[in-house]
Parts: sequence; structure tokens; C-alpha cells
Amino acid sequence: MQKLVVCLFAAALAGYGQDAKLAYEAATIKANGSGSNSSSTNGSKGQIVFTNVTLKRLIESAYDVKPLQVIAPSWTEGVRFDITAKYPPDTNRADRSQMLRTLLHERFQLETHPETKELPGYTLVVGKGGPKMRPIVTEDSNSNSHGDGRATLLTAKGVTTAQLADFLTRELGEFVVDRTGLAGKFEFEMRWARDQQAAAADPDPAPSIFTALQEKLGLKLQPQKVPVSMVVVDKVEKAPTEN
Repeated sequence: MQKLVVCLFAAALAGYGQDAKLAYEAATIKANGSGSNSSSTNGSKGQIVFTNVTLKRLIESAYDVKPLQVIAPSWTEGVRFDITAKYPPDTNRADRSQMLRTLLHERFQLETHPETKELPGYTLVVGKGGPKMRPIVTEDSNSNSHGDGRATLLTAKGVTTAQLADFLTRELGEFVVDRTGLAGKFEFEMRWARDQQAAAADPDPAPSIFTALQEKLGLKLQPQKVPVSMVVVDKVEKAPTEN
């Protein structure tokens, strides 16, 4: 089976050098000691606001990678910050990511290096019966997952298969690479049980996530080792320098 390589975007790879030139026009950082586990990231034209976001999540955003691609001290998942940053309204996504890397380097003394590891993962492919998702034409994209203690329900509208693969990566804790070859956006609903032993005692048991993908979406997960580009944190401070 041909190996698949999951790479960081070229812009992110360029950011490993700690001499990034792009920077926010202005930025404030405040520690968040609310004790809440809720966090949010909201962007508007010319401004980004991170609220109660962990330092590890900020590193993920700065390099535009998934959680499994960042090797960092465990404490980076316990310290949270509020950040408000301003930039020129026409700044593209890659440049905004580099601006965040610059901020973390200057204020948290962040230093990283790239590394490639081969990790267990899956490829997302179309099943024998073909896809069962409904194609939809829309500029919007939204999804919502809700659990009732027995099962999780995912409702999606205007979602690509690449976005579904990203969701599955976070849900399974292993890399999922989109190899469906399906273009466009889709609308679908899928329900699955997180615990199959508990589901066995349920009068209305939900299937496993693997079965739900096949039955509801017409897709299949195939196990495969995946070489993955990692961001390894060499140095980072717990507290930022003053605003």
C-alpha cells in the first residue's frame, strides 16, 4: 500500500525559523484564571480574539496543525490566555498564522523544530455502495456534535470530506487522511456510540463510529501507518512578557 504523507502547509514550515518578519500591528495578552474549560476564537476583519485558549492550542493555531502534530510540555494544556490582536484587514490566512508565530516567539520565547514521525492512522475512502451524503451548494459551513451520555450525534451542513477527516482525527485521536476524491460540500447526520460495551445494554444502541460512517455516509476508514510532520517545542515560557 502506498504510503501517505501528511505535511504541514508550506507557510507553516517556513515559520520554523524564528526570524519571522510578519507581526501583528498590536496585541494584548492576559492570563485567564477563570477555571472554565470553554474557549473560543473569533475573527473579524482586521482582528482576532482568542478567549481562554490554552498555550498548546495557540501553538497549534500558529502552525496550522492538529493537536497530535504538536509535541509540547504537558503544562501547555493547563495555562490559558486571552489574546486580542490587530492586523491589516486584507491579510491572508498564512500571514496571520505567521503573525501568531511571531507573537509566541517574542512574548513566550517559543522555539520549535520540525520532525517526522510515523503514526497509526486511517484513510477515509468511499465504500462499495458509493457515498450517501447529500451534496449542497452553500457558502456557509457548520457542524455540531452533541452527546447524551450514550451516543454522539453529529449534524453537518456545508461540510467537505476534508473537514470530516479533521473531525474524525480529533474524535479518534489518530490521523485520518481524506482519500475519498469527493469534491464539494455535503449535508449529513450521523449517530454513534462512544462505548460499545455500554451500547450493548442500551435498548436503542448506536453503532460504532466505523459502522455509522458506512451505513449513514457510505464512507469507510481503512487503517494505515501515516508519516506525519510534527512541531516539536524546544523552549517556551509559562508567562508572557508584559504588554
